Amino acid sequence: MNGQTPHRPAPATQDRLFALLAELGIDTTTHRHRPVFTVEESRDLRGLMPGAHCKSLFLKDKKSVLWLVVALENRKLDLKALSAIIGSARLSFASPDRLMEYLGVIPGSVTPFALINDRERHVRVILDADIIAAEIANFHPLSNDATTAIPPGELLRFISHCGHEPQIVDLSGAGESAI
Repeated sequence: MNGQTPHRPAPATQDRLFALLAELGIDTTTHRHRPVFTVEESRDLRGLMPGAHCKSLFLKDKKSVLWLVVALENRKLDLKALSAIIGSARLSFASPDRLMEYLGVIPGSVTPFALINDRERHVRVILDADIIAAEIANFHPLSNDATTAIPPGELLRFISHCGHEPQIVDLSGAGESAI
């Protein structure tokens, strides 16, 4: 290969994501808004949008295992406690470069929908059990200028279609430090 790295496909676009959801027969509702980068900005912007509002953390452990942890937006997570709960080595945030390489999104846009880009299944997926218990869950659709509402059972079907088997975990005891 003359010293070059193998070509990685371009990350999926929102159009490709929505087309895949339609192909799978998954009904979603998407609300467009200005870009938001924090839970607080999202909370201020969304008004009365129903459903569980979520945050997604892209982490790596000290053994370089990659983790996508998806929790309720108000869930307090301590990385040390989280590590014990999910059975990982010590956790830290993965770099923006790694985020783009494996999930095809930028910081502020981390979402379980980005698993569409993890074709080689490098990322382990953790879902907060309280999200699965909700009627509707809300996530960015690959960018932080929109929010897509999806029934949790359909989210599980999407994740499975992407080749991942999420671990559903009670994250209510994952710590006191807010992340």
